[in-house]
Amino acid sequence: MPFVSTRTKLATVSALTALGAFVSIGTATAANPQLNGSWAPFDRCPVDAPAMLASDGLDTSPQCVVSYSLSGSIKMGNTTVATGKTNLQIGVVQNADGTSSVSAPASGALITDPATVPGGLLGLMCPSDIPFITDICRQLSDAKLNKITATMESVGSPSNFDQIAGVLTDQPIVTIPVRIRLQNPFLGDNCYIGTKANPILLRPRNLTSPDFGVERFNGDGSANEEGDMSRLNLLGATQYDSTFAVPGASGCGLGWFGIIDAAVNLKTGLPSASGKNKLVLNNTQTYLGGLFAPGVSAPDAGKVMSRNWHSAVK
Repeated sequence: MPFVSTRTKLATVSALTALGAFVSIGTATAANPQLNGSWAPFDRCPVDAPAMLASDGLDTSPQCVVSYSLSGSIKMGNTTVATGKTNLQIGVVQNADGTSSVSAPASGALITDPATVPGGLLGLMCPSDIPFITDICRQLSDAKLNKITATMESVGSPSNFDQIAGVLTDQPIVTIPVRIRLQNPFLGDNCYIGTKANPILLRPRNLTSPDFGVERFNGDGSANEEGDMSRLNLLGATQYDSTFAVPGASGCGLGWFGIIDAAVNLKTGLPSASGKNKLVLNNTQTYLGGLFAPGVSAPDAGKVMSRNWHSAVK
């Protein structure tokens, strides 16, 4: 295994392990390029983001990060939703002072499989003592009308990033503001749990530590034990957070003056205080790729990494 400094390990683990906690529920699609060899997982890395390109390899070093999980769950109030495959990709610029900054792909950091809220609209707000809601409940024998899809969306930049927490357990690694969009014909197009102004603040932490692996490769992705690129693999960590609070639903119901909002909140137990909610991601698989020795490419490390990424496109 090639030499990797303690500092690099700490920074890498913290970035990767934190990122697996960007749980996303819902559906998104993107036409992504196929990349060769060891570059393959990084098909949405924002290598051309200004901050990434400006990395000089001395004071700042560019890295591509991928984190995904095939299963997990998120509990909010009285409702638990199982997550399918989740995939997060970002660019990370590591600074010489130990801090870092994050760039997201233009299409957004999260790509996920669809997830369905258990029980659909019947489970979310029925039965009800509100006459208008009772009328809706009577119509929900049609499975298409009953189905609810939930999508978690990032609504701001992460903050409070802690490098050392990435290699520890039970220490918050980063704060991630999100909201959840609920989609159903009766809910309209603007039904959310959490908002941009009042988001859900996830503070992921490690329950278990990941296993390490390092590989070297050429700029075009082909294997080479002495290649200019490296990829750190961190596999198998379970991640969780039980500290976040969940605001009530808002914007639901085609302008019915908050009636559906109230019904949803009453049945699901929202808003829900910290300690009553929980996020879990199982068996997270995380990868970080970058120049093995960024200083060798100074002051153009970001440009070199971008050129290498583009050379790996099939």
